[in-house]
Amino acid sequence: MADKRDYYEVLGLNKGASDDEIKKAYRQSAKKYHPDLHPGDKDCEEKFKEVNEAYEVLSDKEKRARYDQFGHAGVDPNYGAGAGGYGGNPFSGNIDLDDIFSSFFGGFGGRRGRSANQPQRGSDINASVTISFEEAAKGCKKTVSYNSVDTCDACHGTGAEPGTQAKTCSACSGTGRVTVNQRTPFGAVQTQRSCDACHGTGKIIDQPCRRCNGSGRNRKNHTVDVTIPAGIKDQMMLNVSGHGNAGYNGGPKGDLHVTVNVRRHNLFERRGDDVWCDLPVTFSQAILGSEVVVPTLDGKVNYSIHEGTQPNDVFRLKGRGIPHLGGRGRGDQYCRVVVEIPKNLNQKQKELVRQFESTANEKNYAKRKSFFDKLKEFFNE
Repeated sequence: MADKRDYYEVLGLNKGASDDEIKKAYRQSAKKYHPDLHPGDKDCEEKFKEVNEAYEVLSDKEKRARYDQFGHAGVDPNYGAGAGGYGGNPFSGNIDLDDIFSSFFGGFGGRRGRSANQPQRGSDINASVTISFEEAAKGCKKTVSYNSVDTCDACHGTGAEPGTQAKTCSACSGTGRVTVNQRTPFGAVQTQRSCDACHGTGKIIDQPCRRCNGSGRNRKNHTVDVTIPAGIKDQMMLNVSGHGNAGYNGGPKGDLHVTVNVRRHNLFERRGDDVWCDLPVTFSQAILGSEVVVPTLDGKVNYSIHEGTQPNDVFRLKGRGIPHLGGRGRGDQYCRVVVEIPKNLNQKQKELVRQFESTANEKNYAKRKSFFDKLKEFFNE
């Protein structure tokens, strides 16, 4: 445990970061290392777990406060457990840090443990959807399938078999916590800890719900229609509010994060919001100039290439690219000319080429002339 990284470092944050900054950093890191995007990559899998562990602590105000004051020892009861005694970690063993703070400051408006019946928001979940190049450019609607934990529709989250009720735990009087006396490195103190009888729920269920086995929750498959905006890029993430895992004690659901995967196109390549493509033309079209048909995202367009077009010449079709995400206007389309040299000529065709070559001069081959001029200069001829 001694080599565990600082949680702020894991998320690329400075101490004192706001809740919004923590959430944004988590989403970016989770997206970067998500196992679905790196199948079989153990390093990414470990980093994904590390990111989730860091977020679990820093997104919880109470855990974060303990972490800021005591580091990993404040949130991990096993941290430094091997040290033992007074010379080791003062928080090793079975001491509940929340309980210690409650004992020290509880009577003076200090921090207290979370109530067993306090509503808690459900966790966020992840899903992905794959769309075509054209759908990313123009926007679309997609049905996304995902799996989430829902409140049991039989017991409505109580965990008790329909027709029965959970009883208030007599050991903790329904608070979920019990007071005990403990010896600590600070001396004998009165502390509170989670009730062993009800496991901190404050309730005892004699007849557990058969559908959810008393958990009050079960996993279901769902679908949701997601609007994908025009101009979205590969690996961007969309947030669907309220479609994550169910909360506890009436708390709201978490969110669904949908990662968008964009398939490659066999003609187009995206660079920012511009579209690039290669345009093959014949030897004679490049020499004489010609009107050619160019594919675009909006269909075919005609374009006149000029006489003497060279290989790798690029021309632009303004406003034929990708719409700007969340803004106005579009990128452009760029076409790179690929001049195809003919093969397998017959004798007549070869003779015509020889006739042409015999009449060609330096004006027809400006680059060739420039090359030989430089060659002469190099050899001082």
